[in-house]
Amino acid sequence: MRIVVQRSKEASVKVNERLVGSIAKGLVLLVGITHDDTEEDAVFLADKVVNLRIFEDEHDKMNLSLLDVGGSILSVSQFTLYGDCRKGRRPNFMAAAKPDYALELYQRFNELLRLKGVQVETGEFGAMMDVQLINDGPVTLLLES
Repeated sequence: MRIVVQRSKEASVKVNERLVGSIAKGLVLLVGITHDDTEEDAVFLADKVVNLRIFEDEHDKMNLSLLDVGGSILSVSQFTLYGDCRKGRRPNFMAAAKPDYALELYQRFNELLRLKGVQVETGEFGAMMDVQLINDGPVTLLLES
């Protein structure tokens, strides 16, 4: 699994001009899944995401986690994270998991986040989405299992 983590002041996702998810302070996760990802990968990354110390404490040091600040998550499936651009000019998406498998693992990942006590909003799997966010910092990290 590959996740782009963006710390945000607020974020939302729309499908066909219809709001399907929004959060205030928290994290926007762009979640990519490849063929050999398993539930172990989802468990590892769910724990990593909620415990990453990337929010400022009273001394402006990145010392607090999402759990510490009571933030939310906007999780958006993103198969293009497995686009291979090394050859030619058009990305190859062969490393992205097939939709049925990716959807199952993506939903499990979001469930694991919720089990940790975090409010999780999502986009719509497989849909064309408009994602808006105010990136806080900006702080953007790449996580992989």
